[in-house]
Amino acid sequence: MSSGATAGVRTYKNYVNGEWVDGASGELFPVYDPSTEEVIAQVAAAGAADVDRAVKAARAAFDSGPWATTSAQDRGRILFKLAEKIRQNSAQLAEIECRNTGKPIVEAEYDIADVATCFEYYGGLATKVLGCVNPVPANALSFTLREPVGVAGQIIPWNYPLLMAAWKLAPALAAGCTCILKPAEQTPLTALEFANWFAEVGLPPGVVNIINGLGEIAGAAIVAHPGVDKIAFTGSAVVGKLIVKSAADTLKRVTLELGGKSPNIFFTDADWEASIDGALFGVFINQGEVCSAGSRILVEKKIYSKFVEAMTEKAKRIKLGAPLERETKMGPLVSKEQYDRVSSYLELGKKEAKVAIGGGRPKQFGKGYYVEPTIFYDVDNSARIAREEIFGPVASVIPFDDEADAIRIANDTPYGLAAAVWTRDIYKAFRVVKALRAGIVWVNHMQPTYVEAPWGGYKQSGFGRELGPWGLEEYLETKQVFVNLDETPIGWY
Repeated sequence: MSSGATAGVRTYKNYVNGEWVDGASGELFPVYDPSTEEVIAQVAAAGAADVDRAVKAARAAFDSGPWATTSAQDRGRILFKLAEKIRQNSAQLAEIECRNTGKPIVEAEYDIADVATCFEYYGGLATKVLGCVNPVPANALSFTLREPVGVAGQIIPWNYPLLMAAWKLAPALAAGCTCILKPAEQTPLTALEFANWFAEVGLPPGVVNIINGLGEIAGAAIVAHPGVDKIAFTGSAVVGKLIVKSAADTLKRVTLELGGKSPNIFFTDADWEASIDGALFGVFINQGEVCSAGSRILVEKKIYSKFVEAMTEKAKRIKLGAPLERETKMGPLVSKEQYDRVSSYLELGKKEAKVAIGGGRPKQFGKGYYVEPTIFYDVDNSARIAREEIFGPVASVIPFDDEADAIRIANDTPYGLAAAVWTRDIYKAFRVVKALRAGIVWVNHMQPTYVEAPWGGYKQSGFGRELGPWGLEEYLETKQVFVNLDETPIGWY
């Protein structure tokens, strides 16, 4: 933390009630470019007082501001305008996201395009919130209304900063909620740039407020605040458990999208080239900083040795480089903290399994939080590198005997976010799909994600769903209304 801005580095404030405001403490924290380790921005650090100010603004906007009477059609139009601003400024946003996260520019461009698509989807869905008539056995009309849950606190991870913000903001606004958004302290810049267009597109003050700061301070204050009705969080299972405990004090509704240790299962009859590509893409996309990463690669023993060899040879061609270079396939990890975490798992993995490739820092980089794409093989599913989420470019290759053995190993994990199965046998594919305990299962692919389909996990990967109509449901309450049509007195006396 610091109390003053660094020369030549832009300073960002908090966004509350339609205005850019300093934090109550006056403190700032630095934001880094992970490829150079240089400070690229200073951001106002929020505390409990700043959160309280934002909650009051969101509460007023929800209860009595113009947003309270904004029609679903007009809410949808605002979301379409937000999507348009994203598309118009996509190059700028992608570059900022690239510099702030370390992800390759090509991936950042895809992410920003998905942000616009998300706002467009929920812009159309805003007018599709329907109630129903309940056929009760009385001379009465019973019907159901769907209404916004209220003020939503939304805590965003650092791996897909603006996209994860869109996954939460878009359905909340479509439903009619107001929001307090807290970006990850490592990657707040694109969300803050996005706020510059809120007033221009017609979003009233207080509807979306952006509070910066540490999770244990600003995030914790949002979760604990009695004026917040719902929490949506994407992040680690450890933090998710703390959020559930804190939210229980005020009985907030909670949606959690947590970690994973996803199995990527390859049978002998799978398409060979597609399988090798799918194994590498599933774990090395976005430097492995993906909650659904296929980090446990399960391979049938008949093809196991050949599979590991082919993966290793192809992994040698993965180009590590500066994030803004278009040929780069893997950039640095997001922060020194994450680099140190992943590095510790690399050392652990060398004791638990064999190394096919990688296992350290690439020698060509003097600066930046770079880690080699790493493949461990002959991994036992009980090993820590097979059970704990590493969140980096680290694959654990595990052999299996047959279909039953693959299912057993795949489900032997505390997580249940995603899984993939590769086979040409449609009967086998569907047997495995039904047996896997995961919220998302891909067949002959890894990582495709569409706003139209639900996203979320089983077990310690969280609860609730984002995206599609399921994402909108998380921001709606259900109200039953009974209208008596019988003029006869009740006759109770």
